[in-house]
Amino acid sequence: MPVVDMILIALAGVGAGAINAVVGSGTLITFPTLVALGYPPVTSTMSNAVGLVAGGISGTWGYRRELRGQWDRLKWQMPASLVGAAGGAWLLLHLPEKVFITVVPVLLIGALILVVAGPRIQAWARRRSEAAGRSLEHITRGRLIALIAGTFVVGVYGGYFTAAQGILLIAVMGALLPEDMQRMNAAKNLLSLIVNVVAALAYVLVAFDRISWPAAGLIAVGSLLGGFLGAHYGRRLSPNALRVVIVVVGLIGLYRLVTV
Repeated sequence: MPVVDMILIALAGVGAGAINAVVGSGTLITFPTLVALGYPPVTSTMSNAVGLVAGGISGTWGYRRELRGQWDRLKWQMPASLVGAAGGAWLLLHLPEKVFITVVPVLLIGALILVVAGPRIQAWARRRSEAAGRSLEHITRGRLIALIAGTFVVGVYGGYFTAAQGILLIAVMGALLPEDMQRMNAAKNLLSLIVNVVAALAYVLVAFDRISWPAAGLIAVGSLLGGFLGAHYGRRLSPNALRVVIVVVGLIGLYRLVTV
């Protein structure tokens, strides 16, 4: 591999790790980079998923304090992400890539609308909770079921393509939970990590020879550093600033998806 390519892939890994920790669409940096350097799309997807596991670990660790108090809910969301990711990985290995990529822009547009509308939805949910005499932190059974279902669907998407799954998770949680952005971001990092680990294991076990291990290794090193940087600076952003970052990155990702 040429030195210039190695540097580009490693730098893309740093950027992806940082953006994944803050927003969750770092694949939109590494995936196009690998494709532009001549790697086949499926090889790029698999190599990227394997490499970004390291960044997911560092980003989740950086947000560990914000995970406190969320485990009663996450114990349901984590299995949903795991099962969904396994299904998504199976789809990648058995379906033409174009079948699913055609749906990605539509999902991303819907997610960005939910991110923007999140405060209004949360305010409406809070008013209903207050009217019913429930705690603001109370989650009804219906909302919990919807949250688990949404997490599962995003897990399927993430296991297949991974790009922008964090934005989709933030959108789902923002529409259903009385949580602030940073705590949802911490949960998003953990759930995205589970999806990436499951997808990476599936690719390693079933398609070991289709993974570019040099590229995956460079992405891993870069994303490990990027995850720490993203968690360090991202957790300082105000909820509104974080929401703006998510929308801007999502729009850029949408543009790249429809023009690549």
